[in-house]
Amino acid sequence: SVAKQYTRFGMVDATDEIMDGEGGEPVEAGVGSDASEFIHFGTLEKTARQDDGIAQGMASGNIHKQSADQETLELSAASAAAKERHEAILADFEARRRARALSVPTDDGEVRKKLRDLGEPITLFGEKQMERRDRLRMLLAKMDAEDGGELAAPEDAEVLTEVPKEPELFYTEGSADLLRCRGVILESSLRMAAARIAKQKRKRADPDEDEELEIKGTLELVKNLSISSSEIGDERPLSSCAFSPDGKELVTSSWSGLCKVWTVDGARKGLVLRAHDERITGVAFHPRAGIADQPVYIATASADRTARIWSREGKLLQTFKGHEDRLCRLNFHPHVSSLLATTSFDQTWRLWDVETSQEVLLQEGHSRPVYDVAFHTDGSLCGTVGLDTHARVWDLRVGRNILTLSGHVKQVLAISFSPNGHLVATGADDHTVRVWDLRTRKSVYTIPAHSKLVSQVRFEPEDGHFLLTASYDNTAKVWSGLDFKHVKTLMGHEGKIMGADVARGGEVVATASYDRTMKLWLQEKPPEEAMFTEQDTAMEDS
Repeated sequence: SVAKQYTRFGMVDATDEIMDGEGGEPVEAGVGSDASEFIHFGTLEKTARQDDGIAQGMASGNIHKQSADQETLELSAASAAAKERHEAILADFEARRRARALSVPTDDGEVRKKLRDLGEPITLFGEKQMERRDRLRMLLAKMDAEDGGELAAPEDAEVLTEVPKEPELFYTEGSADLLRCRGVILESSLRMAAARIAKQKRKRADPDEDEELEIKGTLELVKNLSISSSEIGDERPLSSCAFSPDGKELVTSSWSGLCKVWTVDGARKGLVLRAHDERITGVAFHPRAGIADQPVYIATASADRTARIWSREGKLLQTFKGHEDRLCRLNFHPHVSSLLATTSFDQTWRLWDVETSQEVLLQEGHSRPVYDVAFHTDGSLCGTVGLDTHARVWDLRVGRNILTLSGHVKQVLAISFSPNGHLVATGADDHTVRVWDLRTRKSVYTIPAHSKLVSQVRFEPEDGHFLLTASYDNTAKVWSGLDFKHVKTLMGHEGKIMGADVARGGEVVATASYDRTMKLWLQEKPPEEAMFTEQDTAMEDS
């Protein structure tokens, strides 16, 4: 190949010879003793202007000509550290720029699958979904930088977003037992609905009946609720409590796995069960508990993924297994008492037949763990709430989700149906209680009930004259069933209230707390009524 000699203004072959003016000896191009012997390309005027500009720049100090003896000094430690920080900031900025240009799946399952394909941990301790997605984005950006920008789209390119998956309605084939149970629920719910409507019509037609005045009278009695009994329920925090159907007994459960039955009159401890090895998360009385020929007494749910049925003597009758994660709360069907509903962190709720020990229904629908379950007063509907911020109403006669109650901004933890048949209350981690009307399918009241999450909501079970709420702010509150105004605050616990219940008739309220105590709240007679009673007794004695 022919070697080339580059000059400042052009290029000539090294083999080209330029004759020296004096001796006639050939010299290499551009190596003559006189600078005028260089070969130039372009106009001389342009070259002269460039030379003048360079000379002026050197004279002003803006252009420095490096000499052979110039010394290069190293940066100081502080300057070097500052330079490294600057380079790190630029690298981080470039990585984030690349990350923004990447298209990352929004579905958490797809994110986990992508991380697994990359050989990375699919989840880190305490990592949430958005953090996991950001981690995948930064990993892809790092790989993009190492691979020379092959993953990222050009800045002027249109970034394609993931097409959201449409929710799919799917059906699963049910068993013959499920068909039979739906038929029984249909018959009983029609009968109970007819009786409820007939009762409401009689009240409306009776001129002596004034529902508003009746509610106000009940609320006046509720204002006199005070602590009647306070007992230490266990060595560990209590998790829930429930009254028996006749209101004469109370059952409490705890994190130690113990379940205890108390008498309401005097708060005397009766049956004590070692129900589970892990903490109990929910407890409920059978709707016919206390009847002589009824073997089933109470049901318990636990973090050990099982629900159990117990007799009055404390004998284990049934153990229901099937949930893939810990259980939350449970409840018996009010009229088909052989059916038990359980909720779980496996994002499902299930119906079990107590008589046959079989799982009747496995119902999906929530996208997060299901926390609480309640039945409509007629037994035709079932309500569930979950950590996906939604409450769902299911028609047990056909197995469909007929209503989704959306309005809470955080996880929903409690639900209760009113005996009037058309109101349902939900309590959530957003510190509010919402009251929904099933007829209009809308939220009719939003109650800023507590300063912390609402752990329990309960309508008075007889007529729904008031609503009881419990919270992690160590208080329980009573609200009017007429306009849901505040009536009474029950203060006395030193820890968050985990569970609460109202006895039939509304005369007794029970609370179970993290402070390991259970408290019974009874209606005290007003001073005027007590005084008149004493005078009447004295007159009768005389």
